[in-house]
Amino acid sequence: MQNADTTKYIIHSKINADGIIERPDIVGAIFGQTEGLLGSDLDLRDLQKTGRIGRIEVVVNAKGGKTRGTILIPSSLDKVETSILAASLETIDRVGPCSSKIEITQMEDVRATKRHQIIERAKFILTGMFDENLPESQEIADQVRQSVRIEEMQYFGKNKIPCGPAVFDSDAIIVVEGRADVLNLLRYGIKNTICVGGTNVPPEVAELTKKKDTVTVFTDGDRGGELIVKEMVQVANVDYIARAPDGKSVEDLVQKEIVRSLRQKVPVEQVIDKYSIRESDDSSARVGRLAKRKERRSPEVKRVSPPPKVQKVNVNEGPVAERARAYKRVSSRERSNSAKEEEPAKEVEVTTIPSPASIKFKTHASDLLGTFSARFLDAKDQVVNETAVRDLVATLKDYDSEVKTVVFDGVVTQRILDIAADKGIENLIGAKVGSVTKRPASVKVFTADAL
Repeated sequence: MQNADTTKYIIHSKINADGIIERPDIVGAIFGQTEGLLGSDLDLRDLQKTGRIGRIEVVVNAKGGKTRGTILIPSSLDKVETSILAASLETIDRVGPCSSKIEITQMEDVRATKRHQIIERAKFILTGMFDENLPESQEIADQVRQSVRIEEMQYFGKNKIPCGPAVFDSDAIIVVEGRADVLNLLRYGIKNTICVGGTNVPPEVAELTKKKDTVTVFTDGDRGGELIVKEMVQVANVDYIARAPDGKSVEDLVQKEIVRSLRQKVPVEQVIDKYSIRESDDSSARVGRLAKRKERRSPEVKRVSPPPKVQKVNVNEGPVAERARAYKRVSSRERSNSAKEEEPAKEVEVTTIPSPASIKFKTHASDLLGTFSARFLDAKDQVVNETAVRDLVATLKDYDSEVKTVVFDGVVTQRILDIAADKGIENLIGAKVGSVTKRPASVKVFTADAL
């Protein structure tokens, strides 16, 4: 007899016979019709005598003049020999006086079944016999963090929009794409987040942004993130834009990546041209929203109308000299009226008339138009590095090589001007100039339109 401890596989098969047959008939047909079929090495009688084939189990049921049943054959042979033996059973086409058909239905690996039993038993032992032992410290931290994340998740408005608990009271909020993004930021202690749930921004979120002092939109680094930024800028009050690294989602970022992305946020004015907002949004409405936001931030500052802006010109020969003479003919009466008004915050002086120093940068500015990229030029006006505008601030801070000129397709901001002065940069060429109140004397600023 076959020892159950040595059984590796069990051959499962079913038999259908057109007549009434019993177990001895089936066993006899198996031994008789496979004898000599596979040679002496795989003869069933010899294999059973040596214990390599176990006892053949047969269960039959006769009904309506026909017999149906199952056959189980234990085997300690290897996979190849067991498969050959199983295939030989399907050659049996007659049992006793009846025609029949045997079909293999399953090849059971007994060791796999035992492994499954071991796993299930081990689970029971682990949960039932180790309850009194303390879990690992990391497991404790994970459990506490997960429970806190679920408890802190709250909902805003009648549509139950997922958000962090600080959204209701904080003056600054972060708008993300989905619920998973809110959970991930909660995991790292950022609680002033709310999601929009896709490109269709809920009216509640748009209305909430109008009540907050600072609104940052934090989206994935894919095409969907760009669409959400474009819609948010059109329907809501947005101050800054932050993007996850290209190809990554906010829900997959670790703490270091989240902090870096939020630190590299850019003012919304710097991406307006990129997303063609002026073509789809009413400019007067946008100006009104920006004005209201500034009033809300600094209500104590008295605002006065600035005097007519006088462009600074460089006096050169030819047409340039003619423009300079026209500038000198400005009436003294207009100047005196302007002087009587309260002096506004000092604005950056931008050269808007071409000069020999600026014409040589025109090619670089034209190449970068619409690319949102930046080029670093050395003292010989040779390109030494290129980067994206969104990474310009970080790259300038960490750049150690000599840079004399920076040409980029973006907005010249106060922060970029300060860094350029610290790095010894002499020329700064951008698409336009943003809100700048202090201009370093060592940096010359040009706009692409004036080159």
